[in-house]
Amino acid sequence: MREFIAEIASIGKLRHRNLVRLLGYCRRKGELLLVYDFMFNGSLDKFLFSSERPVLNWDQRYKILRDVASGLLYLHEGWEQVVLHRDVKASNILLDADLNGRLGDFGLSRLYDRGTNAQTSHVAGTLGYLAHELTRTGKATISADVFSFGVVMLEVACGRRPIDLHASPEEENLVDWVTEFWKRGSLLEARDCKLGNDYVVKELELVLKLGLLCSHPVPAARPTMRQVTQYLDCDAVLPELSLGVATISVLATTNEKGLDHFSFYPALSEKASTADSLSFH
Repeated sequence: MREFIAEIASIGKLRHRNLVRLLGYCRRKGELLLVYDFMFNGSLDKFLFSSERPVLNWDQRYKILRDVASGLLYLHEGWEQVVLHRDVKASNILLDADLNGRLGDFGLSRLYDRGTNAQTSHVAGTLGYLAHELTRTGKATISADVFSFGVVMLEVACGRRPIDLHASPEEENLVDWVTEFWKRGSLLEARDCKLGNDYVVKELELVLKLGLLCSHPVPAARPTMRQVTQYLDCDAVLPELSLGVATISVLATTNEKGLDHFSFYPALSEKASTADSLSFH
């Protein structure tokens, strides 16, 4: 309890325009309640999946993703300690009166000093947003936060929940479902039908591709949040994805910092064959 309260006190010092401000906490009958700024428009998932809220247009969705990416970058790199959120999901992304996206709910968050490893020993998070390695090691990392954000990007672009138990087996998992569109060369067909034709093709394609890359099963293949924000802000160009005979590849591109190169062979989906591998150059 003392450790939890100490971490909450530290997290209460975080200040960023895309984080919901933690005002304090209180104990009530054995429960710990966290107190945040009131967000007028509630959570993002209500806009994506509830008929009671207006449909978000593409510009609004893209801005919300950029907002949350900026907040996550601050948690990972912008504060005196590294902050692992550990529960990045649409219901924890809150929208203010102007529909600015803010990441909230730090109840599962953990802090650690730079240059050290996070001391977490149990799996925490939400089904559908959990990185593959967490089920094996139980150790949270900033890469696991990136995985969760990748799922959120696909969720926002496709208007589908990460896990749909009412769908057919091949459509149950969102990442696997989008991957199949990618393999067929029809990635944009995975978009949310509520968008109609009112979207920016290059931005939608970027979000879908980047969402798949962030949710890669191999942690080292995922970009950092700094890279993610650069891609979303158009400060860097995401290497072009292409379908090969035996592999799904990302064609090599260079930037002012030189050539980034990764090559991994576990499949994007655990159900996929070894021939359906991902290579990122």
